[in-house]
Amino acid sequence: MNLLMTSAPLAMKMCGLSLTDANWGIQWHVVAMFLPSFWTGSLVQRFGAPRVIFAGFALIAVAAFINLSGQTSQHFWAGLILLGLGWNLGFVGASSLVVETHRPEERTRVQSFNDFLVFGTNAIASFSSGALLVRSGWDAVNYVVAPALAVAVIVLLMGAHRAKEASRGLS
Repeated sequence: MNLLMTSAPLAMKMCGLSLTDANWGIQWHVVAMFLPSFWTGSLVQRFGAPRVIFAGFALIAVAAFINLSGQTSQHFWAGLILLGLGWNLGFVGASSLVVETHRPEERTRVQSFNDFLVFGTNAIASFSSGALLVRSGWDAVNYVVAPALAVAVIVLLMGAHRAKEASRGLS
């Protein structure tokens, strides 16, 4: 998510769009990242963390597809809003999954390590997004999303499978 978010305003400027267009896109992206948090916890409780995370991944994939389908301000805005919504579902769902899959005495350390990995990866993505954009273009930035999402989906499915197997063993 961070790779797309940090390079989007630069890409918009490179496409000849105005600073106002870029500002508007990031503004609504940030709203989409955080406003749904009032309801995301309820979605996790109702549908389960893996499904909410998967929905977030799907929205991120749709955002990349929209980004690849055109370079108008509307394409950037729609992509950024869906990216923010996808991040919200993925991050809140994954945070709740981390908490629910560990014993209470482990949760603080595991959550801290998870945050270190997430925000460390975000820092790397932020620093590399501009270079990737300038060297390879906006399409390349969006294509990078596919393998990252594929790995994340595989890990999510493996975890869900293990949880299902573990619950069968306890029944």
